[in-house]
Formats: sequence, structure tokens, C-alpha cells
Amino acid sequence: VQLQASGGGLVQAGGSLRLSCVASGRTVSSYNMGWFRQAPGKEREFLAAISWSGGSRLYADSVKGRFTISRDDAKNTGNLQMNSLEREDTAVYYCAVVQRQRPPVRHQKYDYWGRGTLVTVSS
Repeated sequence: VQLQASGGGLVQAGGSLRLSCVASGRTVSSYNMGWFRQAPGKEREFLAAISWSGGSRLYADSVKGRFTISRDDAKNTGNLQMNSLEREDTAVYYCAVVQRQRPPVRHQKYDYWGRGTLVTVSS
């Protein structure tokens, strides 16, 4: 499975961005998908995850109410809608997938990763 995240960029605080994660090489309809981010000098941080069925969504407290994860299996794609962005959201954002019964929150549990996309939030 190859993953490609896109949609990052420069946005002012309070603005929105929509990240996409396109999978290729294999259909990911049976995979859980997660989004993570990593800021300079910090560990990779869990943001959100969606189960393979789409019926379960998990969010980190830091983004709950601001970010929304979704998936479109017809397009082999996942999305992360990010609203009310803050300077602290500045980081490289990654998508990842894994075949498990439930979507994990630990990044070590994910098998496939895309290259990150940079999100920069200015004040």
C-alpha cells in the first residue's frame, strides 16, 4: 500500500484546511486509517482515526470538535477536515493505515505510512 497525503499549506489562525490521503497499490476499504502529526523536536502525535467500516471515529482531545476524519472507499481516500486552526497545529501531518479489528491510537501499530504534508498556521 502506498499513501500520499496532500492539502497542507500556509493558513492563518482560525482558518481551515482539508487534508487528503490517497491510497494506491491496494484497496484500503478493509483498513483502519489514522492521522498523526509531528512538530519539530516533538514526538509523533495521534490526531484521529477511523475504522475500516467508517462506523467508529476516535479523536485526540487536542483536536476534538475542530477536526473531522472521514473516508471515501470508492476513491480509496481518507480526509481530515481541520477547522479553527491554531499556531500550535503547525506540524507535518501524516496518514497511515493498518488492518486491525479496531483503529489504534499508537503510531507504532500502523503498518503503512504516507509522506507527510506540512501545515503551517500563522498568527
